[in-house]
Amino acid sequence: MACFIAPVTEAVITTIAEKVIHSRECRAENEGKELSCKLSEKLGVLNKMLWGGSALLAFEHLWHGEVVPFYPFLTAASDAEATSVMLHEIATSGVAMALLVTAVWAGIMCVGAAARKKSAAKETK
Repeated sequence: MACFIAPVTEAVITTIAEKVIHSRECRAENEGKELSCKLSEKLGVLNKMLWGGSALLAFEHLWHGEVVPFYPFLTAASDAEATSVMLHEIATSGVAMALLVTAVWAGIMCVGAAARKKSAAKETK
């Protein structure tokens, strides 16, 4: 019904964090500090994953008539019983999807770091 709301919320938070971190990294570079691995770039990957998945989920819910372009926008918000079911879905399925995407992103970042470390070790030999 509205499971995409949890990943969208995480995407909003990480987008704000990315912008703040990016501005700090730019300030550090202007001061002459060299940053080898930028956290804002890594968060950018997470943001793309979250926004893309959320957009697909929102489209799917729109396609099935669960999201409408008029108030209350979510058809489940029309009565109290359906709203409680919707909130339960957000809390279970939505949060699980957001956590899974974040875990996959963390795995990708770890594999990338290991590959860079292995490449650096080969170059020093």
